[in-house]
Amino acid sequence: MFPEQKCILRIILPAPLRRYFDYLPPKESSIEELQPGIRVRVPFGKHKERIGLLLSVSDHSNIAENRLKRVTKIIDKTPVLPKRHLSLLEWASSYYHHPIGEVFFNALPKAIRQGKTLDIHHEQSWQITPAGIKADNNVLVNAPVQSHLLELFRERRQSLTRTQIQQFIRNWQTPLRGLVHKGFIEECRYTPVTEETDIHPEQVILNTDQERACKTLQSAFNTYQPFLLDGVTGSGKTEVYMCAIQMSLDAGKQALILLPEIGLTPQLITRFKRRFSARIAVLHSALSDSDRLRSWLQARDGEARIVLGTRSAIWTPLPDPGIYIVDEEHDASYKQQDGFRYSARDIALIRAKRDNTPVILGTATPSMETMQNAIAGRYQHLLLPQRAGEATPPRIRILDVRGEKMHGPLSELLLELIEEQVKQHKQVLLFLNRRGYASTMLCHQCGWIAICTRCERPLTYHKAINKLCCHHCGSQKSISLACPVCGNASLLQIGHGTERIEEVLQRQLPEARVLRIDRDSTRRRGSMQSMLDSIHTGEADILVGTQMLAKGHHFPRVTLAGIVDADRGLFGADFRASEHLAQLLIQVSGRAGRSRDAGKVIIQTHYPDHVLLTTLIGKGYREFSRLLLSERKLACLPPFSHLALLRAESFGKSNLQSFLEDARSGIISINQQQLEILGPVAAPQEKRVGRFRMQLLIQATNRNVLRRTLEPWVQSLEKLASGRKVRWSLDVDPQDML
Repeated sequence: MFPEQKCILRIILPAPLRRYFDYLPPKESSIEELQPGIRVRVPFGKHKERIGLLLSVSDHSNIAENRLKRVTKIIDKTPVLPKRHLSLLEWASSYYHHPIGEVFFNALPKAIRQGKTLDIHHEQSWQITPAGIKADNNVLVNAPVQSHLLELFRERRQSLTRTQIQQFIRNWQTPLRGLVHKGFIEECRYTPVTEETDIHPEQVILNTDQERACKTLQSAFNTYQPFLLDGVTGSGKTEVYMCAIQMSLDAGKQALILLPEIGLTPQLITRFKRRFSARIAVLHSALSDSDRLRSWLQARDGEARIVLGTRSAIWTPLPDPGIYIVDEEHDASYKQQDGFRYSARDIALIRAKRDNTPVILGTATPSMETMQNAIAGRYQHLLLPQRAGEATPPRIRILDVRGEKMHGPLSELLLELIEEQVKQHKQVLLFLNRRGYASTMLCHQCGWIAICTRCERPLTYHKAINKLCCHHCGSQKSISLACPVCGNASLLQIGHGTERIEEVLQRQLPEARVLRIDRDSTRRRGSMQSMLDSIHTGEADILVGTQMLAKGHHFPRVTLAGIVDADRGLFGADFRASEHLAQLLIQVSGRAGRSRDAGKVIIQTHYPDHVLLTTLIGKGYREFSRLLLSERKLACLPPFSHLALLRAESFGKSNLQSFLEDARSGIISINQQQLEILGPVAAPQEKRVGRFRMQLLIQATNRNVLRRTLEPWVQSLEKLASGRKVRWSLDVDPQDML
C-alpha cells in the first residue's frame, strides 16, 4: 500500500481531447500493480465508465485531490504496451498534433480497446487422419476442392488453423466438413510450427546488383540507416528483402514488412513460407478481430519473428526489432486520410531510428521526398537497374488516339494487338483507374447531368447493378428512364469505366476470357485471391482493372499492358498529380514482360506531346524525377518546404469562413514571419457527404519552425467559439490536397 496523496495516475482515454486525465488508484492496490501500459477501467462523465491506459504515475496533479475520481478496476497484471512503444505513440501524437487518446487506442486491436481478456484460447484446427493419408485420390474425383484440401494436409503433415487454410484455399468450409464426414480429416488441438519445421527453401542465385545490395545492407546491420532500394519493376527487390529478413532472423531479431494492399499479402506469405521456418504474423483489416488480436500478440511477445501487414501494422510493438521494410514506399495508401492522419512510411523511419535498426524503402518509382533524401545523402541509394533472370524491359509506345477509330474506350489498333496476344495464348492487362460503366449520365436535350446532391459531383453509372453511384460518399440511386428536367428519354452515357471495357471486349473478342478486377468485383471475401489464382493458372486471357492490378503483382504470362486513358492525370488540381500519374504508368508498365517473352506497353492519349509523357517514356523515371524536383524547388513545394492543412467542414459556408478567418488571425499572431499562409479557400472538392469544405494551408521552409508554431496554434483553435460550429482537422504533411 502507499499514501494516496502521492500517487496520481495519468490515464489516456479514447476521447477527442488533447490531454491525459488524472485519477486516484483503487483503494486495494499496490504501487507494483501500477505499471505504465496496463489497462484500467475508470469513471468518465455521468454514470459512464471507459477503458483507459496508464501512461505514468506522478506525485502531483493540477486538480485538487478531493475532485479526483478513483480508478474502479485494474484490468491487466502486465503492460499491454512496453514503455518504448508508449514513447513512440506520445511522439506521434505530438508530431501530428492529434488527440493522444485517439492515437493510442487507434494503434490497438479492437479486443484490447474494449477491455477484453488477452488470454487467447487455442484456435480451432484440423489434421489429417491415417485414413486420409491412405485415401485414393480417385475417391474425390468429383470433389476437386476436397481433393485440393486433402492434398494440402498431406503436404503439410501438421495441424492447420482456419487462418492457415484460408491462405491457400478460399470457400473451404463446406469441403472441409465433407472430409471430416468421410473420416479423412479430424478436429484437433492446434500446435504451432516450430523452428525445426521441415522446410526446404529454394536455392536462389542473386545477380550482381542484388548481391551488392545485400552486402551493403549486411554492413549496416544493428545501426540506423535508411536505404532507398530503387529497382525497376521485376528487378527482384523481394529477394533483397528476404536477404535482409534472413540477416535479422540469424541475429535473433524480428522483421516488420509493410505492404500497400491487402491483395499483395497472400502471394508474399506463400513466398516467405517457402523460404523461412520462422512464424509469420499477418495484420490487415480483412482479418477477424480474434485473428488480428492473435497475430498482434504473437508479434508483441516475440513469438512471430516476421510481421507482415498493411498501413496499421506499423503500430505493432516488437520486442526484438531487426529490420523495417516498406514495399512500394511511394504508395499513397501509406498515408491515413481521415481520423489520425499519419504516414506509415514516415513512422517506419522514426521507429528504425529509435530502435537503431536499418529501414528499407523499396520501389521502382520513388516519391519526390524519398528521391530528394537520397540525392542529399540522407538515404543510402541502392540501385537494381536490370530485371532479374531472363526478363527484359517492356517496349513502351505512346498511341495518339486523336482521330482514330474507337470501340468504346479502346482504339482499333489496341484491339488488334490484344487479339494477336490472345491467339498466341498470352495474357493482356488493360488498366483504367475508373470503375463502373459510364462516369456521367447526360440529357442530350437540355444538358441535365445526374449529380449527387450530397457531394455535388456527377454520379457514375454501374451497369451490373443498374444504379447510379457516388464514388465519394457511396450513395446509390435508381437510374432515371427520362430526364427529370425536360422529360426527354434520350439519356447519354458519357465516359468510360472498367465495366464498359469488359463489355467492349466481350463483343469484339467473344472467344477471349475476360476477368475484371476492381473494388466492385472483389467485394466478396476471398474473391480477390480467387481471381489472382485464375490469372496464375491461365484461366483468364485479358485482365481489366484499376490500380488494384498495378501494385506489385507478378503476372509472368502478361506480355501486353494497355493504359486505356493516360489523360486523366495530366491536368490535375493537386501539385502531386503528375508525380502520381508517372508512378502509376511505370507500375502498370512493369506488369508486362516479366518472364522470357518480351513485353509491350501501349499508352492511349490525346496529348502525345505532353512533357510528362515524353520525358517519362523517352528518358525514364529518374530523369522525370529530376525535372519535377527542379520545378518543386522553384515553386518552394515539398520536399523543399513543409505543409500543414487545416480542413473545416460544415452544413453552412458562413461558419467555415468565420472559423478559418479566426484561425488565420491566430497563427499570424504566433508567427507572422517564417510561415506562408494560403487561404481560407474552398477545397477543390467543395462539398462532400452533404457538408461544405474549406481549408487553410500553412507552409514553412523549416520543419521545426512549423512544428513549434502548430502546437500553441492547435491549442488556441480548441478555444475558438467559431470552432464549435464546424468539424475541423489538421493534416501534417498532407498527401491529398482535395
